[in-house]
Amino acid sequence: MSVLDAPVTAAAPAPPATGLTSTFVRLKLTLLRNGLRQSSGRKAAFIASLVFALLVAAGQVLALVLLRGNANAGTVVVLLTAVVALGWAVLPLFFPSGDDTLDPTRLVMLPLRPEPLVRALLVSSLIGIGPLFTLCLVVGSVIALAHGAAGTVFAVLAVPLTMLLCVALSRAVTTANVRLLNSRKGRDLAVLSGLVIAVGIQFVNFGAQRLGEAGGLSTLEPVADVVRWLPGASAVAAVDAASRGSYGVAVARLLVTVAALGALVWLWQRGLVKLMTAPDGSTVAAAAPTRRESGRTGLSGLLPEGRTATVAHRSLLYIARDPKTKAAWVTALAIGAIVPLINALQGTGSIYFACFAAGMLGMQMYNQFGQDTSAFWMVALTISSTRDAYVELRARALALLLITLPYTVVVCVATAALLGSWQALPGVLGISFALLGAMLGIGAVASALFPYSIPQEGAFKNVAPGQGGLAWISILGGMLAAPVLAGPVIALTVWLHLADHQSALWLVIPAGAVYGTLLGSAGLRIAAPRTANRLPEILTAVSKG
Repeated sequence: MSVLDAPVTAAAPAPPATGLTSTFVRLKLTLLRNGLRQSSGRKAAFIASLVFALLVAAGQVLALVLLRGNANAGTVVVLLTAVVALGWAVLPLFFPSGDDTLDPTRLVMLPLRPEPLVRALLVSSLIGIGPLFTLCLVVGSVIALAHGAAGTVFAVLAVPLTMLLCVALSRAVTTANVRLLNSRKGRDLAVLSGLVIAVGIQFVNFGAQRLGEAGGLSTLEPVADVVRWLPGASAVAAVDAASRGSYGVAVARLLVTVAALGALVWLWQRGLVKLMTAPDGSTVAAAAPTRRESGRTGLSGLLPEGRTATVAHRSLLYIARDPKTKAAWVTALAIGAIVPLINALQGTGSIYFACFAAGMLGMQMYNQFGQDTSAFWMVALTISSTRDAYVELRARALALLLITLPYTVVVCVATAALLGSWQALPGVLGISFALLGAMLGIGAVASALFPYSIPQEGAFKNVAPGQGGLAWISILGGMLAAPVLAGPVIALTVWLHLADHQSALWLVIPAGAVYGTLLGSAGLRIAAPRTANRLPEILTAVSKG
């Protein structure tokens, strides 16, 4: 048990404020040392991370030093510093388990005053791989910009101010969200962190391509002019201003950092006091019984009463609350929009890339019973006939359509707007509707014939051991079969283009909608008797995780 977890009696005297900072620094070092003693694997991982961080930091410092004297050095350094500060604010929300000392609730029982506690936590937070990496980048940044005596003086002030600002920003954001990070929603953030990073990389890649096409770093100067006055980069920007002789601007930018640091420390202290003194729902019973709405709300309220609405409501709750289901949906929504829109922004894509959105969302119909895991036995008890199975599958498909239909239309319209291909929009919508209907029908059949379990542990573990073959057969088979089944609508669209009948493309919309409805209905009717007859096999398959 660490010192933070040790019980403290009410009579224990508060440590003097002058020694609290040094105590917390020693405590942080002790926690790091004891953590490395737990296992050789943890020690090896820490050493490897430290070496990797130092190598990357050394490369960054060398690049920044070589940038010294370059006309665009100020732009690069200011934007780099802003990105680093943003990382300090955001990353703890996605990786809350990376540092146990980020949780101030561990200090609730200690007799500590807010002001000394904030000061001690601020200084102790400067210990670690992250602060060391940031320090290297900040030092390299000021070296790249500092010229003359005035630039050197401002550089000496900018380094500690920037470091303290980053740490205070991280601590203030984490303290404000610590109860969220310890809740189910916090675990949802951890599950979705990989997606956020992947999407961010796509936008960075797109920005780099556009930057190369636009003629280099000079195009970022207007953005850098704004960022120079933001607290995360204003101290480093002050070094550049002082080196150029703009002393008034340099002082103003430095004061922006000082003011922001003071505001963050005040907000952090206020958040600590509230967090460590105010009760929450886990410690205080509600003064009055909570009134729960008996009626359905949200998207499920659009459906008629009965089993259909109940099942659809349950499916929508899975999307909103289950981390694995939510991650799959957010991934499909993000990638389904990124592929066509990014290609459209680059000017190299086709409007028919928008059909990718329907394909990504249609895949959510696959393995419908796997998302229920072992709780599927409660669903199985309500299925006693083919009719029950049909209504169950139809309701799940309707829940998906409540999201996928408007989303598909929005992506298609947005892609057409970016490309200016309004004439081809009806063909894209018709093909998307046909693909969506085909994938809903195939997904229902695949859910009955090839169910597999989705493990609850592990953010990126989506198939139970030994069931990978079932997942590949289900998903790949459906992805190959859907375009084939939607072939008539695709052929109609191609024929209208080749025959120069673009004015008649609007006919593809009702044709695709009707044909997709027929495909989806046929798939549900084929899957219903197989679901009813294979309930024991399905229950066994989805309960393995």
